[in-house]
Amino acid sequence: MAIRKTAGYAWNIISLIGMILAVTATCAIIVFLSYEAITGVEKPYLGLLTYFLFPGMLIFGLILVPIGAWRVRNQRRKAVIEGMASLDEEIPQYPRLDLNEPSRRHLFIFFIVASIVFVLIVSIASLKGFEFTESTSFCGELCHTVMEPEHTAWSNSPHAKVKCVECHVGPGAAWYVKAKISGMRQLFAVAFHTYPAPIETPIENLRPARDTCEHCHWPEKFYSGRQKVFYHYAPNETNMPREINMLINIGGTPKTPHAKGIHWHIGTEVNYIARDKKRFDIPYIAVMGKDGKITEFMDTEKPLTKDEIAKGEKRRMDCTDCHNRPTHIYRSPSQEMDENFVSGHIDQSLPYIKKIAVELLSKPYKTSSEAMTSISKGIPEYYEKNYPAVAKGKAAAVKKATVEVQEIYNRNFFPAMKVSWSTYPNNIGHFYAPGCFRCHDGKHKSAEGRIISKDCNLCHTVLGQKQENIPAGTQVKEFVHPVDIGDELYKTNCSDCHMAGGHDVTGEGAGESIPKH
Repeated sequence: MAIRKTAGYAWNIISLIGMILAVTATCAIIVFLSYEAITGVEKPYLGLLTYFLFPGMLIFGLILVPIGAWRVRNQRRKAVIEGMASLDEEIPQYPRLDLNEPSRRHLFIFFIVASIVFVLIVSIASLKGFEFTESTSFCGELCHTVMEPEHTAWSNSPHAKVKCVECHVGPGAAWYVKAKISGMRQLFAVAFHTYPAPIETPIENLRPARDTCEHCHWPEKFYSGRQKVFYHYAPNETNMPREINMLINIGGTPKTPHAKGIHWHIGTEVNYIARDKKRFDIPYIAVMGKDGKITEFMDTEKPLTKDEIAKGEKRRMDCTDCHNRPTHIYRSPSQEMDENFVSGHIDQSLPYIKKIAVELLSKPYKTSSEAMTSISKGIPEYYEKNYPAVAKGKAAAVKKATVEVQEIYNRNFFPAMKVSWSTYPNNIGHFYAPGCFRCHDGKHKSAEGRIISKDCNLCHTVLGQKQENIPAGTQVKEFVHPVDIGDELYKTNCSDCHMAGGHDVTGEGAGESIPKH
């Protein structure tokens, strides 16, 4: 046969299998690359096949071809030497390249062409593979169960257009190598199911924010305040709107005692020691002044000893100490309901809809499907039983509210990974987590008697507030709690009551319940 003669020693089962694998892989790579180029769709598992499995299959197949040929050649040569085959088949120790012989010339030309095609295909696959490993679909969707909470939160965040690698890796070869080594450990953990659920935070050895965040955000340029209006709704029959108009002293207010503002923490070198992994308990803080002098502030209730300070791990404060959830943001059911009212996604006129939704969302569910079933039944049944006129007259609004509440659950609760909105506390503010009050608790004191203040006006100034217990037209200068709690407003941290397990619904009164008609 002409083909067999041209193939020579490569005409054997091992080499033929290699050829079939190589040709199949080549065709698959070309087809899938073309599909991606035409449709513009990136799918993580398709990318895994196109950029890793098929190129590996191609290389493996091409390795098999010479292995099979070498094996056959050695067997024939050994047979000749031992006299088991005709001397007409004498085979030299090393191959001869005689281009005057047509079969060898054709084989040589085929080898050159195949090598060029191989280099081109593998080069394209390698470049595209590198791009794929840098994509958000690779980071967030390939390990679907493990990364679903973080990927979902990222896709609904202000940084949804920023790639994972821009924050988690950043520029430079050193951190790229570190990230890939870390990624190999993570893939091993996923493959053998050795990862923790939920994923532990904060991430150890995370690249400093000065190398990543500050490529876009320039703290030194935050020199003024920013006005922000917080919209809340009461958990009552009318879902009564509340409003807090506040000036956030991001860069401070010029010509006032608080001119430095919140971002003073980044412009100044601040180091601290945390007693716990979550960095909630901070007993020691050291601040370097412009003159180089270091002032140490100690927790007056549970101070560290000199030996503990010497041995303790000091961390320099950066953006992520406050902005610890800049992208992977989970919102409480109450906050989600407030935002859905403001956006008009949920009809505010539905009686008690906020309270019903928060109660349904706060129940423990073993699976997401169980939660979907409970919500889909709970909301319509409540109105059918207690507000039949609403159930009939606003059936579309009730249905839409049910769907939106289900979406709230899907954005903030992930039973498979044991993640809920409260699993990863946000240090911005101090409502659901200690946040600012980790240091600004009025209990950190220096040797000179200076105290880190708990004065609310350091960070924000109330410009106005509207709610049911504030008479219309009253000019409010300080925050008024929706429920009168007396001096506890200043003695107790907000998070002591509002964090997970407490009152999620903003302004919820003790013992308040939904009336049954």
